[in-house]
Amino acid sequence: MTPATPPAPFPAARMRRLRRTRALREMVREHGLSAGDLIWPVFIREGEGVEEPIPSLPGVARLSLDRLMAAAENALDLGIPAICLFPYTDPDLRTESCEEAWNPENLTNRAIRMLKARLPELMVMTDIALDPYNANGHDGFVVDGEIVNDDTVAALVKMGLAQAEAGADILGPSDMMDGRIGALRMALEAEGYSDVAILSYAAKFASGFYGPFRDAVGASGRLVGDKATYQINPANAAEALACVARDLAEGADMVMVKPGMPYLDICRAVKDRFQRPTFAYQVSGEYAMLMAAAQNGWLDSEKVMFESLLAFRRAGCDGVLSYFAPRVAKALRG
Repeated sequence: MTPATPPAPFPAARMRRLRRTRALREMVREHGLSAGDLIWPVFIREGEGVEEPIPSLPGVARLSLDRLMAAAENALDLGIPAICLFPYTDPDLRTESCEEAWNPENLTNRAIRMLKARLPELMVMTDIALDPYNANGHDGFVVDGEIVNDDTVAALVKMGLAQAEAGADILGPSDMMDGRIGALRMALEAEGYSDVAILSYAAKFASGFYGPFRDAVGASGRLVGDKATYQINPANAAEALACVARDLAEGADMVMVKPGMPYLDICRAVKDRFQRPTFAYQVSGEYAMLMAAAQNGWLDSEKVMFESLLAFRRAGCDGVLSYFAPRVAKALRG
C-alpha cells in the first residue's frame, strides 16, 4: 500500500472533524460493500419441499431443489450475482471410488441445469473436490492411508467437465491437489468450454474453522485422519503465495483465500503481489462463531456481519463467499 501523507500537526489537523456527522463519514469512507461483491454458498439435498436446518450453522439449511429455486430467485432479486452449490450426498452414494462425483445426473449437475434454464442471468459456481462423494471424507482418493495426487486430479477433471457440460459458469477447485488447475484448464479448452471460469481455492489452509461445513455436507463422521498433507500449514505465508502464483500460471482466472478472517494478511499480500481478482471465503466456523455470540447477546449481529465483510474489502478482496449474503443484500437494500 502507498504510504499515507502525514497529517498536519494538531490542532490544524483534527481527525475527528470528518467523523462528526454520518454524511461526512459516508463521504470520506475508503471502502464499500455491495450485494455485487457477494457469492452465496448454498447447501442442497435430495427431496421435495425440504428445508433442513443445520444445527452448527444457525440460520442455514440444506435445501431441496424446489426450495433452492425459490432461494435463488430471491438472491437474484436482491442483487447477488452468484451462488455456489455444495451437495449433501446420499450416504449410499459415497464410495471409495467416488464415481458419483462426475455422474451427469448427480444432485449438483441437476441443480446447475435447473438454475441455468430458469435463471440464466444468475451465475452458478460449483465446488470441485471428492469429499461429498468419498466414503473416507477426503478431497482425494485414499490408497493405503495416503491421499494420492495424480489419480485424484484425473477424477477432478472428469468432475469439472461434467459440471461445465451442465452449464456451470464458475468452477471452484477446492481440493488443493498439485497440478489440478492446469489439467482442468487444458481439458476445458479441449472439450470446447473455454468460456468457463476457474475460481481456484489457491490458498486453502488446513484450518480448524471448517467443522460446521463438514457437518453440512455430511463429511464430519467419515473423515479419517486430517487434511494437513494437502492443505497449507496455517503458519506458512510464503507457501500460500507460491500456490497462488502456480494456479494463476496454470490458468486460474480468479483466486481464493480460505478461511477468511484469520488470513486477511494473505488476502492483502495476494492482491498486492498479483493484482488479479481475489476472493475470500468467510467459512462456516467464522459464520457460526459470530452467530453464536450474537444469539447469546454478546455481539450485535448486524454490526459484526458488516464489519467482518468490510474487513475483506479493506484487505483487497474483490468479493467474498459468505453465508450472510442474503441478509447483507437485504439490509443494503434497506
